[in-house]
Amino acid sequence: MAGQSKEAVIPPWGLAVAGATGAVIANALVYPLDIVKTRLQVQVKRKETDPAPTGAEPVHYTSTWHAITSIVDDDGMLGLYNGIHGALIGVASTNFAYFYWYSVVRTVYIAQMKVKTPPSTAMELALGAAAGAVAQIFTIPVAVVTTRQQTQSKDERKGMVDTAKEVIQSEDGWTGLWRGLKASLVLVVNPAITYGAYQRLREVLFPGKLNLRPMEAFLLGAMSKSLATIATQPLIVAKVGLQSKPPPSRAGKPFKSFLEVMQFIIQNEGLLGLFKGIGPQITKGLLVQGLLMMTKERMELMFILLFRYMRRLRSEQLQKAADLASSAAKEALPLVTK
Repeated sequence: MAGQSKEAVIPPWGLAVAGATGAVIANALVYPLDIVKTRLQVQVKRKETDPAPTGAEPVHYTSTWHAITSIVDDDGMLGLYNGIHGALIGVASTNFAYFYWYSVVRTVYIAQMKVKTPPSTAMELALGAAAGAVAQIFTIPVAVVTTRQQTQSKDERKGMVDTAKEVIQSEDGWTGLWRGLKASLVLVVNPAITYGAYQRLREVLFPGKLNLRPMEAFLLGAMSKSLATIATQPLIVAKVGLQSKPPPSRAGKPFKSFLEVMQFIIQNEGLLGLFKGIGPQITKGLLVQGLLMMTKERMELMFILLFRYMRRLRSEQLQKAADLASSAAKEALPLVTK
């Protein structure tokens, strides 16, 4: 097994299942931070000239902790888990598609190029971006519905199907479910940077090691995700703005592009507005990516052991069949000579 890549040991579907399982477990554990970062990213900073807020307006959060306590006060503890079903379906499907296509394109690239060394950092980023683009096209409707659910108040709360119907009816028909697709395709650089950095850090810090210890995988995942989040935070904020309801100041007029969202934020909040919610975003990213990669490594080890056991079992069965055939041939030989 030494020197073999995981793609050579585990089939693409096995790597995809391992990645999806890790993503679901990690996101379920830190889901409240996802709600908080989404709500912080969609709200518009108040100006001194704005009229005093009325009771009908949503609460304006001043910090991560204020957002958590306000959501609990308004909706109870369950408010921190609004939209979790759609979110987990989304992360499972997105990560399954991502890890599946990433392992496929990486294996094909290595086979076609006949390279004996791991792909370069630039190539890792390109392979990750290609896999991420394919995954986003098929899974973005779930992300749109989840973002809407996360920003719904207690009185507006709807299920996934009803929220999807609302998006279709209130915006551009079925294409409304693909709002933010361009931003999402640009944002494939986020997982590309994450997994590219993860692969490179792994090769530098743990060269030739097929399976990492849980804490090693956690630290590598956290480090790589931090780099990716800082680099892409303005695009993340713009994507959330595209997929949520437009702010009151736009009188219900939805944004048409992520550049329009970014211009709106800069005009109303300055350049730092593009980094709002970065606290819970990085915290969530650290925990999710660390837990994801830790769980993924354990799942991959289980698959390696399972496939090794299945190969040994199959080899034993073939050997038994060969022995039986040999014994039958030996017993039949005297009859033939007679």
